[in-house]
Amino acid sequence: MAKDLDDRWYFNVDTGQAERGPAKRGFFESRLGPYDTREDAERGLAELHERNERMDEEDRRWEEGG
Repeated sequence: MAKDLDDRWYFNVDTGQAERGPAKRGFFESRLGPYDTREDAERGLAELHERNERMDEEDRRWEEGG
């Protein structure tokens, strides 16, 4: 059974904080996740940047024919 969404962690990019629980309806979602732990959520933005850097490097290699 899927973990209860009220118990999941998210990283709020607006506040720079990890927070627990679902987003409020009607509000623009500016959170990454869900994550299982607070620690994972706190690394959310760093992981996003790391993935983007890897993808950018793969794009450069592809464009160069490598």
